[in-house]
Amino acid sequence: MAFDPATLPYRPCVGIMVINAEGLVWVGRRAGTPNEGAGGWWQMPQGGIDEGENAAVAARRELREETGIVSMEVIGESPGWHTYDLPPELLGRAWGGRFRGQKQKWFAVRFTGVDSEIDITAQPGHEAEFEAWRWVPPRDLTDMIVPFKRAVYAQVVRDFSALARAQPLADH
Repeated sequence: MAFDPATLPYRPCVGIMVINAEGLVWVGRRAGTPNEGAGGWWQMPQGGIDEGENAAVAARRELREETGIVSMEVIGESPGWHTYDLPPELLGRAWGGRFRGQKQKWFAVRFTGVDSEIDITAQPGHEAEFEAWRWVPPRDLTDMIVPFKRAVYAQVVRDFSALARAQPLADH
């Protein structure tokens, strides 16, 4: 009998669109992955929701673990959950073969710190998720992402595009 990936559940996950004061979005290049042309494994921070954990709490935790960012405010939440399926070559390998893909709740956050706060080196108890990072215009995100995540990223950009704009400098 052949294995049917449709019988597997989706992994509950959060994704975070980090927007700076210039209206640019944070992306990182996954550590230990090939950097092959367009969609060479760049992504926004994301990670699993622990059992019993609130999605907003998971988003803050994952953001801190993956990027070191703590200076931020939540400014948006996706109206629903987004799903994507893994491509055949990753099925059975990613997440121990227990999931067919991810079911994601997305949050938009305004980064209120300075770039020197960002630390993509491994945090205690965690491996480094990213080997490089940069700020990009939201319109560039979809083309930077692996093909199997593009539909989700396109929807996230639609959900949060109004929030991703430059903020006026505060008077001091």
